[in-house]
Amino acid sequence: MTAEHIRFRGTVQGVGFRPTVARLARAHGLAGWVRNDSEGVLVLADGSARDRSAFLSALLADLPPLARVEAVERTPHAAGPDAPGFRIVPSADGQAATAVAPDAVTCPACVEEIRDPFARRYRYPFTNCTHCGPRLSIVQAIPYDRAATTMAGFDLCPDCAAEFADPEDRRFHAQPIACGRCGPRAELVRADGAPVSFATYSMLDDVDAARTLLQRGEIVAVKGLGGYQLCCDATNPDAVRTLRERKRRPDKPLALLAADLDVIRRYCAVGPAEEAALRSPAGPIVLLDATGPERVADAVAPGQGTLGFMLPSTPLHHLLLHRIGRPMVCTSGNRVDEPQVTDDDDAIARLGDIAPWVLRHDRPIARRVDDSVVRHMGSEVRVLRRARGYAPAPLQLHPGFAEAPPLTALGGDRKATFCLLG
Repeated sequence: MTAEHIRFRGTVQGVGFRPTVARLARAHGLAGWVRNDSEGVLVLADGSARDRSAFLSALLADLPPLARVEAVERTPHAAGPDAPGFRIVPSADGQAATAVAPDAVTCPACVEEIRDPFARRYRYPFTNCTHCGPRLSIVQAIPYDRAATTMAGFDLCPDCAAEFADPEDRRFHAQPIACGRCGPRAELVRADGAPVSFATYSMLDDVDAARTLLQRGEIVAVKGLGGYQLCCDATNPDAVRTLRERKRRPDKPLALLAADLDVIRRYCAVGPAEEAALRSPAGPIVLLDATGPERVADAVAPGQGTLGFMLPSTPLHHLLLHRIGRPMVCTSGNRVDEPQVTDDDDAIARLGDIAPWVLRHDRPIARRVDDSVVRHMGSEVRVLRRARGYAPAPLQLHPGFAEAPPLTALGGDRKATFCLLG
């Protein structure tokens, strides 16, 4: 037999896995196909045993950055493919038994595009590719295809469709891709419903107008990746105090957002482990010792010797922080004891008396996803809140748990983290 089915389980959907399979299969002279299904990714590979094994070795050694293979199953198959070459074929439905990838921060290539005046996606706040962008926050069903995400309502323009179909493009089969012609759009509105034009505050666009308002000491509700966030200038005592009073959060520390590490180092000590966490695809909030030469407003973290900083996680945040050389408060968009707001109408109703300005967009949020929090303790970085960038990737348990009976584990107090072991 020259053909076999190869089953891949793990985080293999929505991470550029199929395009990588197709590229390497062609490079090794294989015929066949690859598809998503409810269990992960299935490959039909037709070629010599040597070529099939070489293909598999090359694939496992060169996985896409966000992919995670937990199991590989190889089964001989009597019949080869019914068409020449190697193809990506439509997904197959079934009962879901595969992992959804976590959302990932914007990759350097996409950041470069939004800053390049000659690039097609210059200043486009929803730029992404197979190596970055929304996953869990937009997925509505498995298998992971565009039709099963909140991007289903945005038809690809010819240029984006060409990228999507080009095996040599890093956006080949990247489900959430779009551009300013065919994708979601950001809009700055007033919470009181009064008309507003970005041109009043910027010569560029609505995101840049929101940046101007932040620099002027305003509070802006920003629709982030997995929910609304409340933002203001962290060095402006009046703005931070007003945010606390309106949100009814008297003393709990507020998260901070900075454009780059140079800004963070002016306020905190950043070691190699903290830098790696800040720059990682998860892009969490990292707790840092506040021993830098400069200080944020006292009300940011009263009585604390640490500050929680993160770098921009989406193109919108990169654009919002562009040319701002100081940190911004970027805390969950909710009132005390309420969940983070994800709906645009709710943002006006629930946050309107906290933030007079709302920077929203028309890509629906399917899953509420808050920012993760980590801290370097001892010899490793420990996750204190496992959310954006980490969830829903599974945690690998010690092999001894394979013999454990089914159980449910719940977190304590008001913050619950549950675990199912079956």
